[in-house]
Amino acid sequence: QIVLPLEWFPLNKPSAGDYFHMAYNIITPFLLLKLIERSPKTLPHSAVYLCIITFVMGASIHLVGDSINHRLILSGYQLHLSVRDNPIIKSLKPESLIDSFELLYYYDENLGHSMCLQNWVLDFGRPIVMYYFHLTYTVCINRFTPNPETLYEYSVQKVAVNYRYLVTEGQIFILYIFTFFAMMATVMHQKRKGFVLDSNGLFLFYSFSITLALVAVWVACLWSDQTLRKKYPGVIYVPEPWAFYTLHIQGQH
Repeated sequence: QIVLPLEWFPLNKPSAGDYFHMAYNIITPFLLLKLIERSPKTLPHSAVYLCIITFVMGASIHLVGDSINHRLILSGYQLHLSVRDNPIIKSLKPESLIDSFELLYYYDENLGHSMCLQNWVLDFGRPIVMYYFHLTYTVCINRFTPNPETLYEYSVQKVAVNYRYLVTEGQIFILYIFTFFAMMATVMHQKRKGFVLDSNGLFLFYSFSITLALVAVWVACLWSDQTLRKKYPGVIYVPEPWAFYTLHIQGQH
């Protein structure tokens, strides 16, 4: 959207970002299936297919919600407020339209995210732990000598910054922390057997570790923000960047 702003496209037609989101909904399930195929251990095929189908459905719901949310911002919608607290929503007539927008928000932020999250845990978390860590231990011992210096070629820090955005904007902190702890448990278990990670495993482990630090800094900086606290109630408080944008940045322009 920086290169091809939303304003360049008719608001009643898909934008460049929408087309990339559509591509994501196709490419990601395909890559997940290929990754699962290479995993030493996997779920039954029927369960995998069902999870992938559910993931695609949730991602598609999320696509529609995101697309409309981005257009609402141009009309003055404030993402740091609830649907009913938004000034442009309050002015809608008849008031039953507000219920429709709340339903849209529910599909996007609740149902869509939940369907994606639950299936990422099964489809993404398990292969990451079983494939990357199982394989990299085996390759490291049998074929290659570990070379941590190659990590710098992949720019671990840049990947971690991208992960931080995905964790916060996508509201997938539960999935991320589940996968990270599974990684740590696998590393400790294999280390007791005398195995060590090769550069691929270290790259993944270090990038996830830096991501955790970045998310912790993000949450700490916004810990006392009462407006975002109201927007994101509950035990797990991880504000979305776009809510921070409409609250603290958009108004300055």
